[in-house]
Amino acid sequence: MTEMQKTMALFSGSVYPALAEEIAKNVGCELGNIKLEKFANGEIYARYLESIRGCDVFLIQSVAGAHINDALMELLIMADAAKRASARTVTAVVTHYGYARQDRKAAAREPITAKLVADLMTAAGIQRVMTIDLHQNQIQGFFNFPVDHLTGLPILVDYFKAKGLDKEDVCIVSPDVGRAKAAKKFCDMMDADLAIMHKGRPGHNKAEITALIGDVKDKICIINDDMIDTAGTIVAAAETLKAKGAKEIYICCTHPVLSGPAFERLENAPVKEVVCCNTIPVPPEKQTGKIKLVSVAPLFARAINNVYNNGSVSTLFDPDFAL
Repeated sequence: MTEMQKTMALFSGSVYPALAEEIAKNVGCELGNIKLEKFANGEIYARYLESIRGCDVFLIQSVAGAHINDALMELLIMADAAKRASARTVTAVVTHYGYARQDRKAAAREPITAKLVADLMTAAGIQRVMTIDLHQNQIQGFFNFPVDHLTGLPILVDYFKAKGLDKEDVCIVSPDVGRAKAAKKFCDMMDADLAIMHKGRPGHNKAEITALIGDVKDKICIINDDMIDTAGTIVAAAETLKAKGAKEIYICCTHPVLSGPAFERLENAPVKEVVCCNTIPVPPEKQTGKIKLVSVAPLFARAINNVYNNGSVSTLFDPDFAL
């Protein structure tokens, strides 16, 4: 290999190999061979079973699930092994950035875990992060190297446009004020109306809707959020819309965290469909009924190819941005 030649190498963590395979297929290559195991005491072991010297290495991992801490640690160990194996560059393709909700000190004596995770990735040797729909855009500033912050909005917009909904009847609903800017982008892309809810938190992991701005009577409402965790907020929003006279209600999000009672709550909620991007694995038996998945693999594949070939990724994180 000459000095100017580059080689791309994609590797999957253990959290979501099916998505990694799909991304690799869309990129036009095969996943690399890596050995991921655990010692008897739970420590994680990683070893590349092929040479990655001089390669641009992309590590695909979703920092999510019941073993989220293992997922994060595995990514860091994979990055450290790649750095020590003389990889040319190490990029973390993080389909879900865990610990992102704690991005500031909302109360005294709290951590800022989104910054802590950024520091850990930096220390492990990661030189670039590629992710989608962070909980807050400001998290990009926690890194001192490039962050490709993609958005799943166009994927969700395409899904709902394909359903042939009458745009005169559609209303995009933000479940809280913090999501209003993204909801405005969504409604511009759908050419629809906008409604905004105000959310209060009476306790940890609890939410209640205290106000609704906008007319939703006889509307087809699409509630958009970045993630659904226990589904308390989103179901409360759906029930409020139903009480206000909404004709049909859809829920969509980028990250289906779906912890604890989420599946049961969504199944019993007054909604027609729950449309999620496949950034986090959802058990196949739970993908029946209301929950529908749309793939982010083509989007990540385009971003990986563009980064590898020194192309622009601006249109992938802002559809309105001109090249």
